[in-house]
Amino acid sequence: MLLKTSLRSFLAHKGRMALSLIAVVLSVAFVSGTLVFSNTATSTFDKLFASTASDVSLRPHSDRSADQQVGGKTRTVPVDTVRKVAGLPGVRTALGNVFVSNAVLVDPASNKTVGPTTGAPTLTGNWIETPRPSLEVTSGHAPQGPDQVLLDADTAKKAGLGLGSPLRLITGSGSYDLKISGIATFRTTNPGAALAFLDTPTAQKLLLGSTAYTSVELFGDGSRGNDQLKAEAATAVGAGFDLKTAAEQKAENVKGVGSFLSFMKYAMLGFAGISLLVGGFLIINTFSMLVAQRTREIGLMRAIGGSRTQVNASVLIEALILAVLGSTLGLFGGIGLAMLLIRLMGAAGMNLTSASLEIGASVPVASYTVGVLITVLAAFIPARRAARISPMSALRDHGTPTEAKANRIRAAIGLVLTAGGAALLVAAARAHQAATGGSLLGLGVVLTLIGFVVTGPLLAAGLVRVLGAALPALFGPAGRLAQRNAIRNPRRTGATGAALMIGLALVVGASVFTTSMVSSTNEQIDRSVGADYIVDGGRTGLTPAMLSAAKSVKGLDHLTEQKEIPATLALPDGSKSETELSAVSPTFVNDFRLPVKAGSSAAITGGGISVDEDFAAKHHLSVGDRITVDYGRGHTQSLELGLITAKGNSLFDGNLFTGVDSVAKVVPAAELPQDAALFGKAEAGADKAKVLDSLQNSLKAYPQLVVKDQAGYKKIVQDQVNTLLYMVIGLLFLAIVVAVLGVVNTLALSVVERTREIGLLRAIGLSRSQLRRMIRLESVVIAIFGAVLGTGLGLAWGITAQRVLSGKGLSTLAIPTGTIVEVLLSSAVIGLLAALLPAFRAGRMNVLAAIATD
Repeated sequence: MLLKTSLRSFLAHKGRMALSLIAVVLSVAFVSGTLVFSNTATSTFDKLFASTASDVSLRPHSDRSADQQVGGKTRTVPVDTVRKVAGLPGVRTALGNVFVSNAVLVDPASNKTVGPTTGAPTLTGNWIETPRPSLEVTSGHAPQGPDQVLLDADTAKKAGLGLGSPLRLITGSGSYDLKISGIATFRTTNPGAALAFLDTPTAQKLLLGSTAYTSVELFGDGSRGNDQLKAEAATAVGAGFDLKTAAEQKAENVKGVGSFLSFMKYAMLGFAGISLLVGGFLIINTFSMLVAQRTREIGLMRAIGGSRTQVNASVLIEALILAVLGSTLGLFGGIGLAMLLIRLMGAAGMNLTSASLEIGASVPVASYTVGVLITVLAAFIPARRAARISPMSALRDHGTPTEAKANRIRAAIGLVLTAGGAALLVAAARAHQAATGGSLLGLGVVLTLIGFVVTGPLLAAGLVRVLGAALPALFGPAGRLAQRNAIRNPRRTGATGAALMIGLALVVGASVFTTSMVSSTNEQIDRSVGADYIVDGGRTGLTPAMLSAAKSVKGLDHLTEQKEIPATLALPDGSKSETELSAVSPTFVNDFRLPVKAGSSAAITGGGISVDEDFAAKHHLSVGDRITVDYGRGHTQSLELGLITAKGNSLFDGNLFTGVDSVAKVVPAAELPQDAALFGKAEAGADKAKVLDSLQNSLKAYPQLVVKDQAGYKKIVQDQVNTLLYMVIGLLFLAIVVAVLGVVNTLALSVVERTREIGLLRAIGLSRSQLRRMIRLESVVIAIFGAVLGTGLGLAWGITAQRVLSGKGLSTLAIPTGTIVEVLLSSAVIGLLAALLPAFRAGRMNVLAAIATD
């Protein structure tokens, strides 16, 4: 009987449930889509690595990959190593492999780099036939001779290249013009990289400058296990090599890709959680209003013997029906979303296939758990309120009884939570350690958010009165009625505004943070950078030819070189630290004004070394201490600590400097890495803009380089930060959409709830246009109320975050007034749009039928 009653009630109000259903569908789809995409990507890469890995891979030993060092010398395996392992029992074949990531591909026709722009590498190597190939030649033929190159199909398609197209290869030894002899297609998926292949002698000569290999790949004949094969190969080649079995190679590769996929997965699930929270407010409002509209029906149920438990269960069963239906639709919607994400990743270069979606048991379990849990929990409060309605009061009153005591308790709890959260934010802003401040900030954000949600009705009663104060004067009776309607039920207004508040608070908070980051960086550049020009070598560094071209520019006073050199420091406290030294030429101290905590900047180029303040404190260092630096391959030297840089400047925090002349005393020139960057200064009286043009023209043949003046460099920083902000706003878009649905639903149900009232208003002279205007203005006031709360919270969070990180380089607070104005104006527009349908339906009501409504 209870189930039948709930089903009939649900079907009777299915139109009023529609928007709540959409909110559940959207939120669950975000969760299920993220999980399906993550499972599919992980499974695809697992298959790729498992199907292409050799049984044992042999590489030169290195604590850190020299090939990852900017402009570094690639470590190699001697050619006779292949002969040593090829004759071992159990080895079917041993292949010498060449692969580097420090070469650049350029299309000579457009003078643009060929390859991914999303951070994935461009890998160049030798084409060899292996028992487990990851690619197969699908057009043309493998490279034969010093002027031919094979390109992967995805890269060729994006660059508009085909068979016979010219392709320029830029390596540390020079630039080489080649022609595409063949196109190769991935057998499984392209992990996002660009791949180019030369024949083996050409790859060794152009990429390594020797006849060596970067690795040797062993394939067994099945007579031995991979572990045994690895042990025997290790004995044969001796020390100085790292050997990994197929399983170890797979684990290593999965770890690299998995970190990116995990970050993406949990970031998206976090935003899905925000959407679910916002959707919870929509569901609470929906069921609260449905319960209020069915007060007499509930009273009759109680009068004929229905218990509180049955009334409560009836409402919860309706919520469960909504949850199951919404979760089911959301599950299928998530599969569609996963396919869309796969297409988007394909556009970014990571080609996955939607033909083999990995759904698994975890996806439906998570979808139904999340959908049902959030919906039923959100409906519990209205259900509990419905169960407390007494039969007699329900039969004589259509509204929900006022719970003054409960409201006072709610307001008190909310104020305590808000005050506690505010105190935590203040403590976070005053914390001396960023880690402590970050923890306090996180707790403060949670408490202030909950506090604002709980005190929403109290805030609504006061703020809406202020925000709607001008409505009567501007819009007459319609404005006065709109203000009173928004104030009439502060609990409903508070919940509707809270849904918008959450999304907008995060947008404003992120905007404060990113704007402060840009302003801080710009201020630090202005204060610390004296160089007029910056040449960034990126992943590959600057070759001698690039350096020579830059030095030929007229109007330059000097060019400062900077190399990044991996080193291990032996410190006076007995500890060791693996780090990277920035080795700079003597003019560095003229191009940068270092923040000095102790010592002198001149020590850097005078045979000393510098560390930052945090590093010095951690290892109890002071100026004058000796530090032993091990550059590897037996090259060590002792340097005096001559400078400790003050913290708080992101340009120098974490950097350790020494002079390139000092390093050159112990490291042979042939082993020194190429320059990672150049810094230039114009001659006195020279036209800086013309010198910049000349510098850019001199390096025009190397499109991978970034050549900017200070203003251009600031623009790059700003674009990078803005990209992060737009990503956050894009992911929050779903939460804002759900919040808008909440406003629409609240107004739509409010119109139904006030049907008789609307009929009476029309009967005493309120026109249709005035009625519609009243509903639109009510919606705008509610939306602006949510925006004001969100802006206030976002500002508090953003300002606190800036103060917490002020010692980490985020020294300048910047308030994005433009964004705040846009948020408020956008909220008014959102409120206006959300009211269009409810206002239209209200205007079409028949006056007599509305008055006769019971």
